[in-house]
Amino acid sequence: MESFQETGIENLATIDSIYRDHAPATTVGRTSPRLAYFIAKRTIDIVLSIAALIVLAPILALIALAIKLDSPGPALFVQMRTGSRRRTDDGDTAWEATEFRFYKFRSMVSDADQSVHIDHIRAYVSGNLSGLAGDRAAFKLSKDKRITRLGAVLRATSLDELPQFLNVLRGDMSLVGPRPVPVYESILYSHQQKERLNALPGMTGLWQVLGRGRVTFDEMCRMDIEYVRNCSLKLDMLILLKTLPAVIQAAGAR
Repeated sequence: MESFQETGIENLATIDSIYRDHAPATTVGRTSPRLAYFIAKRTIDIVLSIAALIVLAPILALIALAIKLDSPGPALFVQMRTGSRRRTDDGDTAWEATEFRFYKFRSMVSDADQSVHIDHIRAYVSGNLSGLAGDRAAFKLSKDKRITRLGAVLRATSLDELPQFLNVLRGDMSLVGPRPVPVYESILYSHQQKERLNALPGMTGLWQVLGRGRVTFDEMCRMDIEYVRNCSLKLDMLILLKTLPAVIQAAGAR
């Protein structure tokens, strides 16, 4: 697998230096047994997600009301996504793929046709986006007519992601980890690409702060697999600190 420095993606060397003190995982589907890290990570997830839900409660209520007034339908968008469940196997930590109910604020018209996005994701994963609606390598589907007026604002500011603090509190997700993907995307993965699922999916991660919607599928997988193999509290904190500037810049968010 190529290193960060070999991908040519902007600012990857900033985080690459942190990895020198960590040994990579030895096998796909398993990681070194670091129980203290997982306990500390889960504790941070619970504390920060509860604090965020309390502090953001008025904003969450206002956004939900605005969505209801802007277009008919529920305020929340719920979708089954692929996640992971950690278990101990012969003294090692192993990851088992699972599915969970994923929450976002609705940014599209109610009951939007999902086949449009499914076709886009198939092209994105296979590297055949060039010429498809002018999207090139973009993860986000451009000029998506299903997005509402308010939904465009929510997506540009990442406010549509705030309900995922509920997923973090439930243990379906973590604050930091690989992006959770729809089930119809995960079934397209090769054996090597499935290694990005060997961690709890996160609200933010290397892909979000360094590449977001601007990188190819293979580059996204490389970032997420590097995180899976080298995750630590130090790296998690650095990613969290870099998330706010990435959101403010809104690069690749639309």
